[in-house]
Amino acid sequence: MNKRLIPFLLFISLALSACSSQTTQTEKNAAKAENKPTTITYQSENGPVEVPANPQRVVVLSSFAGNVMALKVNLVGVDSWSKMNPRFETTLKAAQEVSDESLEKLIELKPDLIIGLSSVKNVDKLKQIAPTVTYTYGKVDYLTQHLEIGKLLNKEKEAQAWITDFKNRAQKAGENIKTKIGADKTISVVENFDKQLYVFGNNWGRGTEILYQEMKLEMPKKVKEMALKAGYYALSLEVLPEYAGDYVIFSKNPDTDNSFQQTDTYKNIPAVKNKQLFEVNAKEFYFNDPLTLEYQLDFFVKSLGSK
Repeated sequence: MNKRLIPFLLFISLALSACSSQTTQTEKNAAKAENKPTTITYQSENGPVEVPANPQRVVVLSSFAGNVMALKVNLVGVDSWSKMNPRFETTLKAAQEVSDESLEKLIELKPDLIIGLSSVKNVDKLKQIAPTVTYTYGKVDYLTQHLEIGKLLNKEKEAQAWITDFKNRAQKAGENIKTKIGADKTISVVENFDKQLYVFGNNWGRGTEILYQEMKLEMPKKVKEMALKAGYYALSLEVLPEYAGDYVIFSKNPDTDNSFQQTDTYKNIPAVKNKQLFEVNAKEFYFNDPLTLEYQLDFFVKSLGSK
């Protein structure tokens, strides 16, 4: 590097740092002037955590990017799964892909809050970068989880309003769908990932929360036996017909081997033969955040409700 550039770059770095500090201080002064707290205490599953009352630079390391976006809070870093979601692409264009091991990148992003699952690594180091809150997946139901994110972001009222409205719309849609297809009809959710097929219970994303919890649709007996408790169950193509309901939602990974769809075993599944299998892009259907749930509900209404 040209030695003459070093003092200049150092000056720019210091100037940017000073500008950032000044902006932060200005926000704090404004909050004080309005008699608003700059921090709140969030009661996490691991105890109380002091977090920003109005977070501006949030990092999500797993699962909850859609929850944060739904509450209109800025994200500067997200996990790879959220980054690859086509439906999140525009909103997350400026957000950096990060992980629990990319600590240097996280430091550079200067987050004021970090959110992740309880399985993330380096939690102690993450806490040194910014206040860090983790959640155990499935410890609370999917709507309560969104409410907790709302509390964390100091947007509990907004979160609760959406929850109440969504439950009402999903349940009414379920009543309509059962009228159309028959209350005794079964439905299963199948996904292919890394040369393996899976079926899902009632709380593992892919629209399962809507279909089984809100709409009260029935899952096939074999799915109930093998996937309900664990959340998912891996199976082979040979036994797939035993787990396929009268209707099937196929969460399809477009960038993996889908040749099994050309086999007689697949083609002879009643839901396939009766055109009652509906394909979705798995990358868009993984999660159970409000943005994804709205998309899933709309899909179910248009596909199942039109039968």
